[in-house]
Amino acid sequence: MTIVPASKLDAADPLARFRSRFVAADDPAVVAYLDGNSLGRPLAVTGERLASFVDGAWGRGLIRSWDAAWMAEPVTVGDRLAEVALGAAPGQVIVADSTTVLLYKLIRAGLSVRGDRDEVIIDRGNFPTDRFVVDGIAAEFGLTVRYLSAPHASGVRPEDVTAVLSERTALVVLSHIAYRSGFIADMAATTRAAHDAGALMLWDLCHSVGALPVELDACDVDLAAGCTYKYLNGGPGSPAFGYVSARLQEQLRQPIWGWMGASDPFAMGPQYEPAAGIRKFISGTPPVLAMQPLKDMLELIAEAGLDEVRRKSVALTEQAIALADELLVPLGATVASPRDPAERGSHVTVDHPLFAEVTAALWEQGVIPDFRPPDGIRIGLSPLSTSFAELERGVEAIARELRARTAA
Repeated sequence: MTIVPASKLDAADPLARFRSRFVAADDPAVVAYLDGNSLGRPLAVTGERLASFVDGAWGRGLIRSWDAAWMAEPVTVGDRLAEVALGAAPGQVIVADSTTVLLYKLIRAGLSVRGDRDEVIIDRGNFPTDRFVVDGIAAEFGLTVRYLSAPHASGVRPEDVTAVLSERTALVVLSHIAYRSGFIADMAATTRAAHDAGALMLWDLCHSVGALPVELDACDVDLAAGCTYKYLNGGPGSPAFGYVSARLQEQLRQPIWGWMGASDPFAMGPQYEPAAGIRKFISGTPPVLAMQPLKDMLELIAEAGLDEVRRKSVALTEQAIALADELLVPLGATVASPRDPAERGSHVTVDHPLFAEVTAALWEQGVIPDFRPPDGIRIGLSPLSTSFAELERGVEAIARELRARTAA
């Protein structure tokens, strides 16, 4: 794979103009930020929006703002997210809770309509939260968990799922993009396989939303959840989102009954009556303040276009692999992400036994990649805020640190 000069790639990048919209994108103290797939940079307008919110809707509107806008925010922001980034029609997405809580609610809800089945399928390489939530629910209700194993540098394929599906399978839980390898699962084919066996399909979208087009409706997905602090730049602890297909909403029963998900919250009635549609998947008070940064990022993505975002993501990861092959592989490192760009998300993982200590040293120098056990540096590339020059500086710094340690 040929390395193209970073200056040439940046000069030809149609998305380069968006980089200036992020806070401190050219801060000399940060030589290379290669962890946007864990926490995205804030937008420059985020501070202004939050100040305006505090001064206006909160400070002057006070409690009246609930009636004016806030009660609707989980659904209105969810609808915009669905339109811009999820390929979903209105009325199917809420913004609320954390990813963990939404996974719990949606897994339980899915199981509630498959009560005659007692198995859940998930892969051993899935993110710990997903596995822990599944394990906890299985332990609570006496279910069997069927674990899939996938190659280290790729992920679960439709045929892997088909091989373990049975009449006992209630739900399949997978990540659209594997958090370690970056492998993109075949959403349409895997969902179809689950449906053919009578099971429901839930996708974790944490590493795909905002980085590439997602087509939940077209793929006939049942359930999905994801976070908003990676490629959606919502900030640390920003709320998650949940998708429930319209065709299932009246059938599903969500397990955490709260007054905000009731049909008439202010009736203060004696018993819970769920709201119609997607609102019944809300439980407690929506995190309205924490939703505000997400709004501007959704508009930025809409302006840039997800197809263009995906094209730059592919170009960045291709360059990352080319740099790794030239600078890191000769030092004993191994590329642990798919080499086929059609199967690779917006990060590249490279393995070496010394990368834990290399990463710690790099952070002290303002070079910030991510480390994932047992021995992987994850080079996260956020297309709207990462330049090719930044990527090049980062990989060169990784090589310097690794070379110093292997030569010692």
